[in-house]
Formats: sequence, C-alpha cells, structure tokens
Amino acid sequence: MTTTGPRRLAAQADPVRPGPASEIVVFVDGVPMAGLDGQTVAGVLMANGRLAWRTTRAGRPRGVFCGIGVCHDCLVTINGLPDVRACQRRAVDGDTIATETGTGAQS
Repeated sequence: MTTTGPRRLAAQADPVRPGPASEIVVFVDGVPMAGLDGQTVAGVLMANGRLAWRTTRAGRPRGVFCGIGVCHDCLVTINGLPDVRACQRRAVDGDTIATETGTGAQS
C-alpha cells in the first residue's frame, strides 16, 4: 500500500510543531531578558514587552516596522557590532545587545 502526503517527522524535526525550545538569556542595555532558542532578537525584545529600542535623531521611538530587513527601524548593536537588524538576527544565549540612538554607529 502506498501513502501520499508527507511522511511523519520526529517531534524535533517537525518545522511546524518542533519539540520544546531551549530557553536563552540575552542582555539588553545590561538587563537580562529571557528568550527561546531560534527567536529573532526582535522577537525576544517584543516578547519581553519592548516595542521600541531605537530612536531617531529627532527622538522618535522605533522598533519593528517591516519585519523583513528592508527598513532600518529595528537596528541594534549586538556584541559590539552596530547596525544589526533585530528582525533578521537570531538571538544567541549570552548576546549583549545595546539599543541605538539616531542612525546607529554613524550618528
């Protein structure tokens, strides 16, 4: 008997319902924030109640706008590297994240 459709996947290999995620901790402006392995930096920030983490030169708050790396609203400094798009970078346990003012390293 042949079967059509996808074959069954082990829980850890299932992209829709993966097994339990490992917890991670990142440090945002010196404050520890909990996240899950595989979350983007923006995901960790938003899950911890932060909707904005950068300000423009005029002082306007910014966070995720497009969510796909096209705009520059979600820029942060990660482990000393400025102007990283938080929506594109996956958080890693122990990351040191700094919020930015203005346009980032060039401001």
